[in-house]
Amino acid sequence: MKKIQLIFVLVLVVLNSCDYLDVVPDNIATIDHAFNMRTTAERFLFTCYSYMPLHGTFDGNTAHSAGDEFWMPERNSTSAWNIARGNQRVNNPFMNYWQGNEGGRDLYEAIRQCNIFMENIGRVPDMANAEKERWIGEVMFLKAYYHFYLLRMFGPIPLIKENVPVSAEYGDVYPTRNTVDEGFDYIVELLDESIKRLPDEVYNSDEYGRITKAVAYCQKAIVLAEAASPLFNGNKDFVGFKNMHGQELFNPEVSIEKWQKATDACEKAIDFCDSLKYKLYEFKPDFFQYELSDTMKIQMNIRNSVCEEGNSEIIWGNTNSFAGSIQGLATPRGLDPQFITNATFYGYMAPPLKIVEMFYSENGVPIEDDEYYDYTGRWGLSIGTEDSKLYIKEGYITSNLHFNREPRFYAALGFDGGIWYGHGKLDDSKADELLYVSAKKGQPASAQNAIRYSVTGYWPKKLVYFNNTISSSDYNPTRYPWPEIRLASIYLLYAETLNEANGGPNDKAFEYIDKVRERAGLGTVKTSWSLFSRRKDHETLAGFRRIVHRERLIELAFEGQRYWDIRRWKEATSEFNKPISGWDLEQEDPQSYYRQKILFDQKFSTRDYFWPIPETELLSNKNLNQLPGW
Repeated sequence: MKKIQLIFVLVLVVLNSCDYLDVVPDNIATIDHAFNMRTTAERFLFTCYSYMPLHGTFDGNTAHSAGDEFWMPERNSTSAWNIARGNQRVNNPFMNYWQGNEGGRDLYEAIRQCNIFMENIGRVPDMANAEKERWIGEVMFLKAYYHFYLLRMFGPIPLIKENVPVSAEYGDVYPTRNTVDEGFDYIVELLDESIKRLPDEVYNSDEYGRITKAVAYCQKAIVLAEAASPLFNGNKDFVGFKNMHGQELFNPEVSIEKWQKATDACEKAIDFCDSLKYKLYEFKPDFFQYELSDTMKIQMNIRNSVCEEGNSEIIWGNTNSFAGSIQGLATPRGLDPQFITNATFYGYMAPPLKIVEMFYSENGVPIEDDEYYDYTGRWGLSIGTEDSKLYIKEGYITSNLHFNREPRFYAALGFDGGIWYGHGKLDDSKADELLYVSAKKGQPASAQNAIRYSVTGYWPKKLVYFNNTISSSDYNPTRYPWPEIRLASIYLLYAETLNEANGGPNDKAFEYIDKVRERAGLGTVKTSWSLFSRRKDHETLAGFRRIVHRERLIELAFEGQRYWDIRRWKEATSEFNKPISGWDLEQEDPQSYYRQKILFDQKFSTRDYFWPIPETELLSNKNLNQLPGW
């Protein structure tokens, strides 16, 4: 079988989107043709996959630029960045996944295609029933996923359980919003039905990327954790917001039972993944010509857990969206001194200073809480030493903020003076030969034009595969399927839900957060907070909540998770109202360069938690109503 790719079937072009959410145009002959044999039915299956958001691209992943994780040069035209800058609009919203424009894909059209598939797959004559059931399971999952994607963006949405003909009653043709709880219940129902039909895993490499039982179990845990989170569980900000039938769309009462359901789903997902031998990735290649230091091995544990295709931690690697060009956007110009004139690097994915400060100290606790970290002196300067030579170029003057940080800081970030392991320089016993970034004005990684540079002085090294090759005029990244779900994410979700369901952390919560920390070279939460932190957060419900939230933000940094997590925790009105800042890039000397410069004063209000329904939809469907504030 072919890998799932962007496969469009010519015969389906006529099934264009219309103003209605769930109307099937009268193309019966076309549909009959699509299901008269296995090969054409398989193409229809792949068409259902083809609506998957392109998370492996920068422009196609809303979370990369709609929040605060990356900032870009002013001339950047990425659609989602308009959301981050407060420019979302009712007339043709940015990242419009309702209608499929302004950077979004038409997910209601995707749902219609899924419905057509499930209505007709039974008629294919040359297929075994077992294979039909598997395909139905895959499409049920996709239908659930597309509904979930819309619900997360638009809040309470119409649920399109089946397509209806144009002759149907007005209320069926023009549906109203379902309640939030109805939406989550239906999505979980679809996932449960898909699990019954899906294979445990794929056994043929050509099928890598197709939905399996493991993927569905994990996605169910993600959905239920979203449903249990404050944005959807007891959200009083939308009290009085009703659909056109008078139903309250948000339940204002907090339900601990929702957290317990999420906990149970996480446990089931983890147990199932354990049975299939999924495990946190460790850098232990079958052959490697150099014996790496423990320092570099830990960094490679983090980097390759994302970038190494098919590794032991990737539960769902999306072959519909490979990470290729995004690596050039994440890599600074002039990294290899032999090829300083190579202009193929755009390098404009720039994490702000607030993201840099988010990572822990070397003691595994927040830098602002570490009793032994010089937090007030973090804006000063120091010189790279022998002890720090695998993190910072020896003899290089750089910010104190870059010293004495946890391994994930160095694995995730490229910065002025920072070592960038890989790209042909693999012997870390020769630290003086390793590549490093030099980003002050006039140096190779500084701005060469108005669009190809980091506006903050940082790059997301974590997204760049270490074995990519650089030449005088080319950059050849090794593409990898975008990691939609990593095991580390499910472990941390489990720790989070256990804490909420039980009114505080129990042994299991500590166990699973510590598994992730151990792989990152850190001590346990209890040890680290007891010995090094001014705040003993690990002892309380609210304190452990702060810990596990931050742990997720660090472990999953730059993977398209931060934006959604901050929203579901209802922390966006705090986090997305902080200034975006970086270094003073116009300066040549360290003392002047390392001055904090405000780039943008970000604003976020309650209405921004959800996208507005496009104005044209409201005009065509009088059963829809707009969210408060829009």
